[in-house]
Amino acid sequence: MPTSSPTTSPTSSPTGSPTGSPTSSPTTQPTGTGSLPKHFLTGYWQNFVNGATPLKLAAVPATYDLVAVAFADATATPGAVSFTLDPGLASAVGGYTDAQFKADIATLHSRGKKVIISVGGEKGTVSVSSATAATNFANSVYSLIQTYGFDGVDIDLENGLDPTYMASALRTLRSKAGANLIITMAPQTIDMQSTGSSYFALALSIKDILTVVHTQFYNSGAMLGCDQMNAYSQGTENFLTALACIQTQNGLRPDQVSLGLPASTLAAGGGYVAPSVVNAALDCLARGANCGTFKPPATYPGIRGAMTWSINWDVSNGSNWANTIDPHLATLP
Repeated sequence: MPTSSPTTSPTSSPTGSPTGSPTSSPTTQPTGTGSLPKHFLTGYWQNFVNGATPLKLAAVPATYDLVAVAFADATATPGAVSFTLDPGLASAVGGYTDAQFKADIATLHSRGKKVIISVGGEKGTVSVSSATAATNFANSVYSLIQTYGFDGVDIDLENGLDPTYMASALRTLRSKAGANLIITMAPQTIDMQSTGSSYFALALSIKDILTVVHTQFYNSGAMLGCDQMNAYSQGTENFLTALACIQTQNGLRPDQVSLGLPASTLAAGGGYVAPSVVNAALDCLARGANCGTFKPPATYPGIRGAMTWSINWDVSNGSNWANTIDPHLATLP
């Protein structure tokens, strides 16, 4: 598994939303989108060095609409997180200061992009398991939003989460940051098999303020699909479509569902598919075309897009992933 997995993130507009923004928009409008496109590409930006191409934030290709900074760090205070530029990364890119990092976030904003802070990762130890920890989480993430200009937060807790307290934390954060806050989640496949799992329960409980869930459809064993009859193996189109429809058939809106995949064979232990297969899966989900042997029970024209771990691994591979999928998103309904 990548040393960290992707996460999702809340957005705040570059100017910062007034704290008095309404906490919900009219029911006809999805909330928490932070003015992201109808279909968009998310990529994780690595704040560490691991063999993938090290990048300054401003060097992220324009194909990415949402950039998740991986990762925030746990602190000694329960639930609280902090962020520090990795010295190894700073050295690898020829020097990178906090001021330059903040300026790069502003540069991405000027290009119409959104940047969120991802919490967790494979090695992440952030735990929000009490009311106090929930308050600490909300306060600390809001502080990072104010300091750096992040547009939201991505929840990528791979070592368990408490849906009640995390929901409380995210609602508190939204009340502080305003209605433009972007909230994303990057669960593993096992976390989204049924609505009884803590991650799925969290997603449903904050559905009114949730931007998107980009499940990691990789580093996974075989999983049941929404037909509840067959086990599907990773690395296939059927795996993507049969598992994505569990989410759309069990309470999430199609615009809250995105497909998370590795950018290259080096980016994950298993589950890589060619970007053309991701495009076929999006076609299958959006319009019932280009499906594999599995055909979803309905079409979901609003399916949000795709996420990759990571932007750095994609750039290492000639940006083939984003360059193949980004133009295809414009062809979706």
